Amino acid sequence: MENFKLVLPENLNHYGFLFGGYMLKWVDEAVYIAVRMDYPVSDFVTIAFKEVEFRRRVEQGEILRFLVERSRIGNSSVDYQVRVYKNGVVEEVIFSTVVTMVCVDREGRKQALPKDC
Repeated sequence: MENFKLVLPENLNHYGFLFGGYMLKWVDEAVYIAVRMDYPVSDFVTIAFKEVEFRRRVEQGEILRFLVERSRIGNSSVDYQVRVYKNGVVEEVIFSTVVTMVCVDREGRKQALPKDC
């Protein structure tokens, strides 16, 4: 799944570059959309970000492309590989991580993934 974000002035830190917390928020949102598209009748929560790597700074006005791919399916959880690219003539990976989502019931307890997805 692909998603795009425009880096706006309100997303910048005191040095004038993207505040890392916004990147993590955007990645979490993109993965949530991906898992809900893969498992539309189930509820999920984020339980882990693994191997988070910020590879270079991001400046105001840059358009970021988020590529989210399912990488592992467990009994109750799913991992998604996320790569974020600076969109341009030559795409460059600027951020990467693996996010783990766990399937939960209405009370927030872990439950098995549905078998029919």
